[in-house]
Amino acid sequence: MTAGRHLGAAALNALACALGASLVAAAPAAKRQQPAAAPAQPAPAPADPDADLAYGAFQRGLYITAFAEATRRVEQKGDPKAMTLLGEIYADGLGVPQDDQKAAEWYKLAVDRGDREAMFALAMFRMTGRAGPRDRDEAARLLAAAAKLGHAVAAYNLGLLYLEGQLFPQDFSRAAELFRTAAYAGNAEAQYALATLYKEGRGVPQDLREAARLLGAAALAENVDAEVEYAIALFNGTGIPKNETAAATYLRRAAHRGSPIAQNRLAFMYATGRGIPADPVQAARWHLIAKAGGSSDPYLDDFISRMKPEDRAKAEEAAKPWMMVMAPANHPMEAPRP
Repeated sequence: MTAGRHLGAAALNALACALGASLVAAAPAAKRQQPAAAPAQPAPAPADPDADLAYGAFQRGLYITAFAEATRRVEQKGDPKAMTLLGEIYADGLGVPQDDQKAAEWYKLAVDRGDREAMFALAMFRMTGRAGPRDRDEAARLLAAAAKLGHAVAAYNLGLLYLEGQLFPQDFSRAAELFRTAAYAGNAEAQYALATLYKEGRGVPQDLREAARLLGAAALAENVDAEVEYAIALFNGTGIPKNETAAATYLRRAAHRGSPIAQNRLAFMYATGRGIPADPVQAARWHLIAKAGGSSDPYLDDFISRMKPEDRAKAEEAAKPWMMVMAPANHPMEAPRP
């Protein structure tokens, strides 16, 4: 079993293109449609009990109260965390009219006082052209500053810039260092990215065991691409003991989350009875769904052509709910379960 376009140079190209996906996190919360790969969150509430009032209110959705408490904190103590929170409130229009300009002003005040969350948020503004023209150089500077202060998502995004090789000279070693920082902090996207570099031996010595370990960690965090590649590693015994049954479990998860590759591989397993009991109807069902999502397979086309008409009709009927609600290609979504 292979991962198709997810392996080899294509995987590295996908990572190099992932910067745009990570920037989705900079959109206002009210506009977010898909789970963000790298969401920008307000900084954790400081230990100061007074500051907890603002953050506690924000987390409970009491945005006007949060705004008032954060404003008081700024006026009384010049608190940069409260400034960042005000920026977040204005950026997303939570309890106040949405205002990118005011958001950027508050973020900038917090940046000048060393707040890493504000650095990341303002970097996303500069990268996407919110509250002013796009400025990738300034965005990179802010990402580097935030990453230096331990911001995991900033480190991941900065790593993507080094992988992309446009703003900086392409540097796989530096990208790996940044991905490692974010991966050790628990960032699933960075774990997947670093696993890809270990698998290919780019910027780090090739190490299939370490690649599998990182894929497993990212898969447990429900990173869909990692679920697919970890399943394939399990199926083939690449860097990890071979376990086709466990591979089926991860493929099933990714298939239900809309991955055409996982759907295709799951169909193959049902067709061949490897890792799971053979089930021609389920094989055909998942193949039809995967094919509609852009993953073709001549072997499975032939498999369906040789099915009994009544079994094929069952498969088509079982695929219908999926076909009606499928997300556009490359935008996984939760879909109906059996």
